[in-house]
Amino acid sequence: MENLCLFERFSKIGLGLLFLLISLGFMLSGVTVLPIFGFVIALPFFLISVYFFRAHLNKGCQIEKVAE
Repeated sequence: MENLCLFERFSKIGLGLLFLLISLGFMLSGVTVLPIFGFVIALPFFLISVYFFRAHLNKGCQIEKVAE
């Protein structure tokens, strides 16, 4: 079970970083080359990256909070 959780965590972080880098690339092109178009394209990629960073893992991979 631990290996599945490790893969799930890395894939979640990897996809979030991928979409974040894509959005940063479009934002950079929005500043330099395509003023409006770059920002319009960057916004959905940024929102997708936020979704992947905030996505919940399945129940078996959640870290349990222990009451003290």
